[in-house]
Amino acid sequence: EVQLQASGGGLVQAGGSLRLSCAASGFTFDEHHIGWFRQAPGKVREGISCISSDGDYTWYGDSVKGRFTVSRDNAKNTAYLELNSLEHEDTAVYSCGTGNTNRCGWYDYWGQGTQVTVSS
Repeated sequence: EVQLQASGGGLVQAGGSLRLSCAASGFTFDEHHIGWFRQAPGKVREGISCISSDGDYTWYGDSVKGRFTVSRDNAKNTAYLELNSLEHEDTAVYSCGTGNTNRCGWYDYWGQGTQVTVSS
């Protein structure tokens, strides 16, 4: 069973930083991409980043480009999302996902999210 669990969220002041983790199990981690998503209250889920299975390719949405950094440690079956220069608008539940097709943009599984709250 594919399992993905995001963690590392919390309350942070505007301008601050957080590092989120996505722990994965139930599939061959180093053969699949990992995407990061967020959903703010009353808004649809937004894809914000993705990293390829080998880490050589990364993608960022315009709203986070230049502020967030995605990485992964295949030996630990874990992906990370570094959040810097946080803004109030970044407040959301953050989650990670992957798909049966190893390609950013293709998702079949999403995990439990972690809440990030940015105070202004």
